[in-house]
Amino acid sequence: MSSTAVQGRTDGGIHRRVEHIMGMPISLALRGRHTATADGHEAWQEVINQLRQVDQIFSTYRDDSIINRLDRGELLIDECPPEVAEVLKLGRQAERQSDGAFSISLPLPGGRHRLDPTGVVKGWAVQRAAGFLDALDETDYCLSAGGDLVCHTADPVRPAWRIGIENPHDTMSLIAVVPIRSGAVATSGTARRGRHLVDPRTGQHPSGIASATVIADSLTWADIDATAAYVQGRHAVRWLGSRPIRSALIVWADGTTTRLPKT
Repeated sequence: MSSTAVQGRTDGGIHRRVEHIMGMPISLALRGRHTATADGHEAWQEVINQLRQVDQIFSTYRDDSIINRLDRGELLIDECPPEVAEVLKLGRQAERQSDGAFSISLPLPGGRHRLDPTGVVKGWAVQRAAGFLDALDETDYCLSAGGDLVCHTADPVRPAWRIGIENPHDTMSLIAVVPIRSGAVATSGTARRGRHLVDPRTGQHPSGIASATVIADSLTWADIDATAAYVQGRHAVRWLGSRPIRSALIVWADGTTTRLPKT
């Protein structure tokens, strides 16, 4: 996990739930009116059900998923659920805006490319599922998927969620804690999955960078921009400076950090 809610006690307490979907832990922290009500439980079930549906459509590990069938030519885009066209459109937009550092087309041996929108799906799916939680009046939430999360604070009296950013060089420690009232935090890096990302333009692993954390209004774009920034490597700060984000934290391979906006 690259980031986590570290908020302690609040008025009314915090109620936590966890499920394992899409190959990662999905966790929810609720506080306020619906921490433990039937409406809160129902909203959580809606979140889980929607994420399971997304997994059936977009999982690259399921041979029968819609995205794999589309990639094999067994389906046309018009025969897929409308969510597929939406995600592919986001992926193409991200590729243009990142100058190709972000891509939903992954190179394979032999020159073939595989359709893989995984870099879009997680943030997009969780942001979309959070809509069920928005409907809970007088209730704050922090919804996390594998450490990337979206937060909402309905009551201005209650404190912001405090989000811990993991140190990629020492996963038992935090390198920063940031307050988030409503917004999203996403981190891309080497701490948990090793050097799993490559620059689609060169096929090489990024150099000089250990992690990129982005704070933005939407987890859809926080996740995309964190991935693209990490792939940009030594150019991450310059590229993020052009993005409509709230702030960012880059941890370099030598352990030094750069924060945006610079102070």
